[in-house]
Amino acid sequence: MNAIINKEINKEEKIKKIKNGTVIDHIEGGKVFSVLKILNIDENYKGIVSVVINAESKKYGKKDVVKVEGRILTKDETNKIALLSARATVNVIADSNVTEKYKVEIPEEINNLLKCPNLECITNSALENIETKMFRFSKKPLKFRCHYCERVFSELEFK
Repeated sequence: MNAIINKEINKEEKIKKIKNGTVIDHIEGGKVFSVLKILNIDENYKGIVSVVINAESKKYGKKDVVKVEGRILTKDETNKIALLSARATVNVIADSNVTEKYKVEIPEEINNLLKCPNLECITNSALENIETKMFRFSKKPLKFRCHYCERVFSELEFK
């Protein structure tokens, strides 16, 4: 009897494979909703999206997973995901097969993606239209330096 119950539970835990699109795996547990926001996926999204929250991970304990049918991530989306969860991996799927797999990487330079937290910075001026330019200052802990005001910060705020 227990074997039958366990078999049914294992069936329910599996999410259907996608034919074409992207799977974002190894997202830090609890960060999946931020990833969905980066991808502009909400209740009005027309495509098929599968989400796994707090799945078991042998390596990390808990992880989240997102499967998006019919969509390949842009470099900006990948960079934003890296800022939220540097351990995430991206799998590009074509004809139900993984055609490309890579770990997200926090770039050395990030342009027009993060907002400088320094309110005095020229990039925050209503009179100027200057794109932000940030440089990775350190990986652990993750810190950035603004090109214009040279302030170093760790709190992330997307534009």
